[in-house]
Amino acid sequence: MQPLVAVATDTRQFDNYTWHATPQQYLEAAVAGAGVFPVLVPSFGDRLDLDLLLSSVDGVMLTGSKSNVHPSLYGSEATEANGPYDPARDSTTLPLIRLAIARGVPLLAICRGIQELNVALGGTLATEIQERPGSLDHRAPVSDDQDERFAIRQPVSIKPGSCLAGVFGPGEILVNSVHRQAVDRLGERLQVEAVAQDGTVEAVSVKDAPAFAVGVQWHPEYWVKSDTNSARIFRAFGEAARQHAAERLGLRPAAE
Repeated sequence: MQPLVAVATDTRQFDNYTWHATPQQYLEAAVAGAGVFPVLVPSFGDRLDLDLLLSSVDGVMLTGSKSNVHPSLYGSEATEANGPYDPARDSTTLPLIRLAIARGVPLLAICRGIQELNVALGGTLATEIQERPGSLDHRAPVSDDQDERFAIRQPVSIKPGSCLAGVFGPGEILVNSVHRQAVDRLGERLQVEAVAQDGTVEAVSVKDAPAFAVGVQWHPEYWVKSDTNSARIFRAFGEAARQHAAERLGLRPAAE
C-alpha cells in the first residue's frame, strides 16, 4: 500500500511565473523512506477545502524552507533580517496542521514545519538563536557543497518515554543542523521530544494527538538513504500513514 500524503509547498517567483513547489529531497524521502505517494498542496490558503483534502489522504508532511513563519502570527514584528517570508504558505499550513491533528491524520513536520506546528498551536519562535548567550551556532557551515552543509554533526538527546524514544530509543543521536530560529514558548498541546546540548528544542510531539504527530528541527530527508536514524523517522511516519489508510478504507479496525 502506498498511501497519499499531502506535502506543503513554498511559493517562488522565477521564469516570470509564481511556482508552488518543494525540494526534491523531501519527495524522494517520502517515496523511498516512508513508502508513500507525495501530493503537493498549492499554497492557496482558505480557497482550499482542507476537509476534503484530509478525507482523501493518510498523512501530511511539512517541509523545510528558506522562508520563515511571519512573526505577526506569533505576536512579533517582522524585520528584513528575519526574512524572507511566505504568507501564502503560512495561510495554508497553519490551518492544515490544526485540522490534521483534529482528524487524526499522521503528521511529520520538518525544520520550518516544526516552527509552523508550534505557531499553529499557540507557541512562539526565537529568531537568530546563534546570538543568544550560551547558544550553539545551529546554522549550516558556509559551503557550496550541500553534503557539507547538511553534514550530520550535532548530538541531540531523546527524552525517555517519548514518542521518538520509540523510534530511535532513548539517549543521544547525531543529526544535522541548518537553522537560525527555533521554538521559544512551546505551543499548547506540545511536548518536547529532543533537545540539543544548549537546550534548544530539536523535536516535539502533540501530546493528545490520535495519530503520529511529530516535528523535528533537523533534516532527516537529506540522508534518508544512508543514515539509519534519518530512515527510521520516515519509516515510522510511513507506517502511521499505512495504518491510517487501512482504518480509513475499513481494512483494519481503528486503534483504541
